[in-house]
Amino acid sequence: MRTTLFPEGFVWGVSTSAFQIEGATDRDGRGPSIWDAFAGGAYGDPACDHYLRHADDVRLMQDLGIAAYRFSVSWPRVLPEGHGRVNGPGLDFYDRLVDELLEAGIAPYATLYHWDLPQALQDGGGWTSRDTAHHFAVYARVVYDRIGDRVDTWFTFNEPWVAAFLGHASGVHAPGRRSASDAFVSAHHMLLAHGLGLEALRERGAARAGVVLNLSPVLTPAQLGDMSLDIPEEDAEAVARIDTLHNRQFLEPVLRGRYPAELLPLIEKAAGLGHIRDGDLDLIGRPIDLLGVNYYTPIAVQAQPSAPADPAFPGSEGVLFCSVPTAVTAMGWPIMPSGLSLVLRRLSEEYPETELMITENGADFEDVVTGDGIHDVDRISFVEEHLRALRTSIDEGARVRGYLLWSLLDCVEWADGYRRKFGIVHVDFTTQRRLPKDSALWYRDVIKRNGLGAERPKRPTLETVAARAGVSRATVSRVVNGEARVSPDVRAAVLRAVQELGYVPNAAARSLVTRRTDSVALVLSVPRHGGEALTSAVVQYVTSVLEGAGKRITLMLADTAESHRRIVRHVEARQVDGVVLVPPDGPDTLTERLTRTGVPVVLLGKPAIASLVPHVDVDNAGGARAATRHLLDRGRRRIGVICGPTDLVAVKDRLDGHLATLHEEGLRPMIALAGPDDGESGAAAARELLSGGQAPDAVFAVSDELAIGALRAAREMGLRVPEDLAVVGFGDIHAASCTTPPLTTVRVPAADQALALARLLLSRLDGRHTSPVVLPTRLVVRATT
Repeated sequence: MRTTLFPEGFVWGVSTSAFQIEGATDRDGRGPSIWDAFAGGAYGDPACDHYLRHADDVRLMQDLGIAAYRFSVSWPRVLPEGHGRVNGPGLDFYDRLVDELLEAGIAPYATLYHWDLPQALQDGGGWTSRDTAHHFAVYARVVYDRIGDRVDTWFTFNEPWVAAFLGHASGVHAPGRRSASDAFVSAHHMLLAHGLGLEALRERGAARAGVVLNLSPVLTPAQLGDMSLDIPEEDAEAVARIDTLHNRQFLEPVLRGRYPAELLPLIEKAAGLGHIRDGDLDLIGRPIDLLGVNYYTPIAVQAQPSAPADPAFPGSEGVLFCSVPTAVTAMGWPIMPSGLSLVLRRLSEEYPETELMITENGADFEDVVTGDGIHDVDRISFVEEHLRALRTSIDEGARVRGYLLWSLLDCVEWADGYRRKFGIVHVDFTTQRRLPKDSALWYRDVIKRNGLGAERPKRPTLETVAARAGVSRATVSRVVNGEARVSPDVRAAVLRAVQELGYVPNAAARSLVTRRTDSVALVLSVPRHGGEALTSAVVQYVTSVLEGAGKRITLMLADTAESHRRIVRHVEARQVDGVVLVPPDGPDTLTERLTRTGVPVVLLGKPAIASLVPHVDVDNAGGARAATRHLLDRGRRRIGVICGPTDLVAVKDRLDGHLATLHEEGLRPMIALAGPDDGESGAAAARELLSGGQAPDAVFAVSDELAIGALRAAREMGLRVPEDLAVVGFGDIHAASCTTPPLTTVRVPAADQALALARLLLSRLDGRHTSPVVLPTRLVVRATT
């Protein structure tokens, strides 16, 4: 059989990190880390119980033929206070682990920092303190002195961008700070710690040392499909700025000993430059032996002047972060293997002297444990396609010496806890039982042959499902295609077999019995909360994506009882393969009637019964929280809310988010109910609030239309905005930027909703498991606050 072989001596392995797998957070003298504090003890222990089960895990790696294991050392396990007292039992654990790896023929690769800073150091300022970088160097020496005689390859840091900007700017990772200044200062001190740690390792005699960076190609949506396209100057600037913030901020100091010139004004604006001292960059830029590359997904951006900065990218004002129109993992990360080729090509061209290793690459997918294993075909396909991209890059000259898959075990996925499944080995977190998935056995074969087989992994077939369910192939096809003429018992048996086997119908199976029309109904109800822009985006993007997938679009208007009956008859007659439904704001019977037809339906907006049908929604509660928090952070304490009809699910969610945020601050709500979603209704509700006994100093309206009415009422009553009254809306309709003064509001991603709708329907038509999609909203700060 033909194979795609890798170079002789290519290193195959896996990666993990201490906090994600070790557990034993209070055992044998380990001190608390920032992740223990951030998670509140919710999932750091027992994790995968690797601290006690490491010998079994090493044997498991040996059975899979793993040649290299990248693990991280827990700083608080070695130095519970971050410096000073050394914890002997903690070092003993890594001593045993290294010996067991070597005895099993597995090369140990040690990472010194994978985000678990000792809480004692955080209490003293954490990475915003320069002292932490010097403590890191001492820590590096302590660890090397114990296991350096047996560990040849060392990495100082794993993904400092994540630790600095998700931990200190957006606050979604530990330590949960939300300060652009802290993020830039922390990033520099981590780079300084890398330089000091590298120096410490070199002094002790380390054979090979480097750092691990998470790198992503930054492209416009148009370039995702065609890299040769010329893009407008403003888009090129947006791409360059995000590339500087995400990639070059770390590549240039480490590999060139300097910061990009374009970065320094962004740092200076947010944090000043006083933390960057003479000699720092010379130390940071000392030569490394190996650059670890973690690749998962690309970043897509384009210029949009009104866009606020993304919290994780301070300095990104005027840049819109876009969705990528491709298949995604269970985490929603776009799958683009060619992105790995772009990263490696760029590194080879710009830093040709640097030796590379893929230190993380993998994917989260929904796994189903069956009686005969876990058939994770999607994960196998993901890794295989990235390995093919990697092999192409090596042929083009990329100096890549190995591939370490993320991850060996299902583990704690940081702020997502135990929900995510990146491992090639399943872990039952109740019993700690390990079960290799099909991907582990497939990877074992890749390692054994030092390459990929010519044959792709085989998916469960229609015949396999039929045999498992004890029915005919035709019956299976009827069930997976939503045919109504199958008994409930038989349908249940087939669906159970489909789930157990992880079966994904292909085009031939779908058309075996049922006739495919390759048509999709796009059903629009009017009026629609969210305005014409959302409806227009749905028509434009849903049509574009589905037509690109070979579907014909039938546009149908659902505005009368008769039109509802006509649409249901059309769908029941199987004149379409699926339905994209934009329901009305008020009472809706059409959704339920369409779901009973058995034809795949996807819905814009969360239905009253959320489990009724797969749907795409935005984080209405989160957007309201951000708006309310914004007002609170500006000293507003008497915040009124203008609320539209609470029988609308979106309005209720926005109200809930607002009230929850006030409750956290111990504040009482001030609610004015509005009638129709228009300016006059908003003005009337605002007058009611402003005429009360304790007038508000801020108003949050659950729609821009209501907020615009509140602005009018404020002017009529002689109030200045924002001096006397701050106003925030929701929706970012076109008029929001044209009010006087311009309206602060919450942007709802119209195009992203439309793209997600199209993808969700395509997933349903392909027979894949689908779950609701909830997209983030974004606060747009303008003059009204």
